Amino acid sequence: MSVVDAELVLTDRDMQRIAALVYERSGIGLHEGKRPLVVARLQKRLRALSLDTFSKYLKYLEQDNSGDELTLLLDSIATNHTYFFREEQHFKILAEKVVPEMRKNRRPLDIWCAASSTGEEPYTIGMTLSDLDPPMDFRMVASDISTKALRAASAAVYKMPAVEKLPIDTLRKYFEKGMGEASGFARVRKELRSKIQFRQINLLEVPKFETKFDVIFCRNVMIYFDRAVQQRVVSALEKNLRPGGYLFISHSESLNGITHGLRWVAPAAYQLEVL
Repeated sequence: MSVVDAELVLTDRDMQRIAALVYERSGIGLHEGKRPLVVARLQKRLRALSLDTFSKYLKYLEQDNSGDELTLLLDSIATNHTYFFREEQHFKILAEKVVPEMRKNRRPLDIWCAASSTGEEPYTIGMTLSDLDPPMDFRMVASDISTKALRAASAAVYKMPAVEKLPIDTLRKYFEKGMGEASGFARVRKELRSKIQFRQINLLEVPKFETKFDVIFCRNVMIYFDRAVQQRVVSALEKNLRPGGYLFISHSESLNGITHGLRWVAPAAYQLEVL
């Protein structure tokens, strides 16, 4: 039986080693219930490397001084489910509350989308700000730990089912419909793509930015972290907010039990108070 055909078995010891490595490098917790996901996500890597056990794969990881395989491991494990205008209440708050407060600063809005996945969220933010009358100028950093997701976000090409439920005016204004070989796809127009800088950032190792942000979106990522990692991430996000700046998390997430200096302003929306 070839390596391609062989059934890959993940032992308890190897599961524990993979879970420890992923947690150490990304903060993502892999409990026992995630074993089928780990096998499903990593078996392609093992077969691509002609390895027939997870123990051999772990040894390969240890010997890869480039760090490339670790990046591919984290890419495989990271979940990138998202869609345009997800949890749309936050975009209404952005348009109706945040922007009116920030316009008095007479400068572009500085935004960090800290878990940008395949790009739907940062492009939604950009469309929301561009649709205002007058449009709100902005500068945006969109980041993710997954290089695979970032490549998709930068390309900004989406299958038609992902965009066809958007209002027709939005489609015409912000997307180009693919023709010929690209039929069935749509791409975000260059005018919007060019305003967003995509970067690989691990939320456990947040870099020092050149500026602090007026708005940070960090949604649907802390659900994968335990309380200790959540505290570490929230503290890093808070340090990168300007006084009066806003943090949006997911409605499925909470800051309960986490030490911070933010005040609740709406469901899953917080503001760093001005001293």
